[in-house]
Amino acid sequence: MAALSFLPSLIPRPALYQGAITGVNAAIGYGLGVIAALLWREVADREPRSPSTASARALAVIAPLLLVASVVVGVVWQREAAALVGLSPEAPFAAILVLPVAVLVFLLVLGISRLVRRATRALIGWLRRLMGPRAARVVGVTAVLLTVALVFNGVVFERVTTAVNAAFSLTNNGTPEGLSAPVSALRSGSTSSLITWDSLGFQGRAFVGQGPDAARIAEVSERAGEDPTQTLDPIRAYAGLDSAPDVEARATLAVQDLERAGGFERAHLLIVTTTGTGWVEPTSVTAFEHLTHGDSATVSMQYSFLPSPLSFLADRENARNAGRALFDAVYERWSQLPAGERPRLYAFGESLGSYGAEAAFSGEFDMANRLSGAVFTGPPGFNHLFGAFVEGRDDGTPQIEPSFRDGRTVRFTLDPRRPAGPADRPWDGARVLYMVHPSDAITWWNTDVILSRPDWLEEPRGADVLDQTRWVPFVTFWQLSADLGLAMEPGPGYGHNFAGEHVDAWAQVLGLQDWSTGRSDAIREAVLTQSRDPFGAP
Repeated sequence: MAALSFLPSLIPRPALYQGAITGVNAAIGYGLGVIAALLWREVADREPRSPSTASARALAVIAPLLLVASVVVGVVWQREAAALVGLSPEAPFAAILVLPVAVLVFLLVLGISRLVRRATRALIGWLRRLMGPRAARVVGVTAVLLTVALVFNGVVFERVTTAVNAAFSLTNNGTPEGLSAPVSALRSGSTSSLITWDSLGFQGRAFVGQGPDAARIAEVSERAGEDPTQTLDPIRAYAGLDSAPDVEARATLAVQDLERAGGFERAHLLIVTTTGTGWVEPTSVTAFEHLTHGDSATVSMQYSFLPSPLSFLADRENARNAGRALFDAVYERWSQLPAGERPRLYAFGESLGSYGAEAAFSGEFDMANRLSGAVFTGPPGFNHLFGAFVEGRDDGTPQIEPSFRDGRTVRFTLDPRRPAGPADRPWDGARVLYMVHPSDAITWWNTDVILSRPDWLEEPRGADVLDQTRWVPFVTFWQLSADLGLAMEPGPGYGHNFAGEHVDAWAQVLGLQDWSTGRSDAIREAVLTQSRDPFGAP
């Protein structure tokens, strides 16, 4: 099991990461061996036997050779994987750390397991005074397992969550360096706004305090070969956790501020569901504003200040409730407008934000009826609608880039610079585009991988995934779990990094005519530059 942990997964792993995975897998292999031996002794009805001298010698020779060979081959594979996802490979000598770290992790897991086993045996010994030996074992093991689970969930997890909440609440009170309250009435947090700057939170202040104005949009449009005369200052509305006491109140307040700024008078209205911290992916909104020449309004709100992984564990329902509440509040006001005066309605969510955004819809028909279009990037594997669309994909289409009902509403893309398939089918009405990467563990992580081979490892690999990637029970799951922490390490276009790709994704969803590589490159460069170096904050 330790040797198998060196098989590649989706993201190249640093030595310390690899060592931890190897140690965990060694502990799993050890545990499986102990359980198998125990079951065999129960069937054979005999006591344990000491290993033979020949067996011990064979192990002493084979194990070190196998592990050293695995480390060497693993280094080669990790360096090849780094080239596929735009990363610089780690120095080969770093692999020296792998086995020492693996031994420490293995001993830690083994030590904890033996403490639990000792407690279990003590409880079983006491129970034998009250009942038969088999009943005592069943009751004792069950009692210990339940106690460990209850202590972890009720004490450890609660205290860790409380401490993390306190830490990130301090971050939420900060302001990004160089930003101050906007002066434009088109932004939340301005003196004209219904929402105060201080209540927006760190990510809310980042969102409303930067972004392109009409002059910048006109400049980029001219460089892209478009008519720069018809440009407007985009509208951005946002409500933070401190802006209103609960999710529904925040959604209502955000929509009221959107209306105050004139958001329902624009041609395009974008509803964004944030990630856990309240972060709005900047390149997506900026791309949307450039492609619509500023004739747009974007509204969003915060539902947590925890990073997405912690938010998913601690308050996953908040993401769904926030996505549904914000869309419903916007849609209620939007539907009251005369049909000919309504803006075109769009939705966006990245990562956990896509999970929340999906909650507003019951399925494909609901999206088609209530949206002009949507872009969802890096959807987690637990997304209800994304999972249903992939599971119900058309026969013969792969899991990483499926076709759903001939792409009539929902389509998928690995690279939005290519038309989303099926290219020979019309894409009329609402356009919903899911953007995924084969090397994105956040999309492909699933507990089913523990014991079941996923389709994406049976089908041809994506261009950014090594052919040597294989499914191994237990091992692949822990590798993907480690990949989650590395998902943002690769450059744009790989892993969970979609920066800049939103330009071409929105061009497809907006149905822009005469879209060219030159226009794409000019706007993409501007969007990425603005995200790194904000300018002209209104």
